[in-house]
Amino acid sequence: MLVIRPLQENDLDDLYTMALNAGKGLTTLPADRELLQRKINHARETFNQRCAPEAGLYLFALQDIATGKAVGISGIQARVGLDEVFYNYRLSLTVNASKELGVHVRTPTLQLSNDMTDTSEICSLLLSDDYKGGGNGLLLSRCRFMYLDEFRKHFSEKVFAEMRGVSDRNGQSPLWDALGAKFFDMEFSEADKLSGLGNKSFIAELMPKYPIYVPMLPDSARAVIGRVHENTVPALKMLQAEGFNFNGLVDIFDGGPVVEAFVHNIRTIRESVNRYVLVTSKPMSLEAPPAERVMVSNRSFRDFRVTTMPAKYIGPETVRMPPEVAEALQVQSGDSVRLAPLKEGGFWPIHSHRESENTDELSQSRIKKYRSHSSWD
Repeated sequence: MLVIRPLQENDLDDLYTMALNAGKGLTTLPADRELLQRKINHARETFNQRCAPEAGLYLFALQDIATGKAVGISGIQARVGLDEVFYNYRLSLTVNASKELGVHVRTPTLQLSNDMTDTSEICSLLLSDDYKGGGNGLLLSRCRFMYLDEFRKHFSEKVFAEMRGVSDRNGQSPLWDALGAKFFDMEFSEADKLSGLGNKSFIAELMPKYPIYVPMLPDSARAVIGRVHENTVPALKMLQAEGFNFNGLVDIFDGGPVVEAFVHNIRTIRESVNRYVLVTSKPMSLEAPPAERVMVSNRSFRDFRVTTMPAKYIGPETVRMPPEVAEALQVQSGDSVRLAPLKEGGFWPIHSHRESENTDELSQSRIKKYRSHSSWD
């Protein structure tokens, strides 16, 4: 069984191994043990509510219960651009026209932008190669939306993701070679590492402040603006299925696109419902394809847990689960959980999103009934 939980102190070795295997270009998770340890510490401070809400870093691990290892990670940055300036390039148009000559020219440009300041970012998505497939990537990505929905006051109304841009096997970026390298005597991999270590604003402040005329860049650089790395295509498709769209911003180093969505429009959030837990001792098959599975979260801020199970066990007011699932989620009969489809367009036995969305409105007698059965037969 796989379960989502907050990142923990003992995840450092697993996290470092995943970052090492990811190669160059994953800015938020470079293979640097000291930096990764700082991120773990920051995440623990966040979940324990020992830092300002706007400074929170929520990092979630995908754990294989059988081995105890962390095999994936994803995260949410509560706000960007508050402690240091957050830069992107905005794709714009400069229009020049002459009535006398009958000329009307539209020239695409790149302009430095701070538009995402004070916005929540979903980030740091990484899954071990041995666990790709079977809906594991969907769970790792979409668990964040269940957390966003549960604790909206800690995040902005709009969220975004900065996607990894195009680079070759040696970690060379065509956009960086054509633009950034002209102002810095360093390779893209070194600039990317410095960015991951928190020096992105320093580098950006030395970039030209005037618009960059895209036609003046070589074909190789123009071709990658707004495109994602081949390894990032699945992650982009997942976000697009959730309602994320390209907002015209790209990364200042590799030209990767920025996609955004309003929280209330995200598919997982729109389709999520609450149910009460019924722990049952009767045999239950937990096997089902991703299209017939649902995500189940325990709704806890500090000890957030999410796993998946077949959708067929969802009832009008309750969701049945075996003891091992309840234990993994740290819930018992009578506790409220949140559910959402794992896969867009999959089996979802809920006739109306609003039908039983707020189970807190159920009568107290029903709640007592569910909680009186530690094992529902």
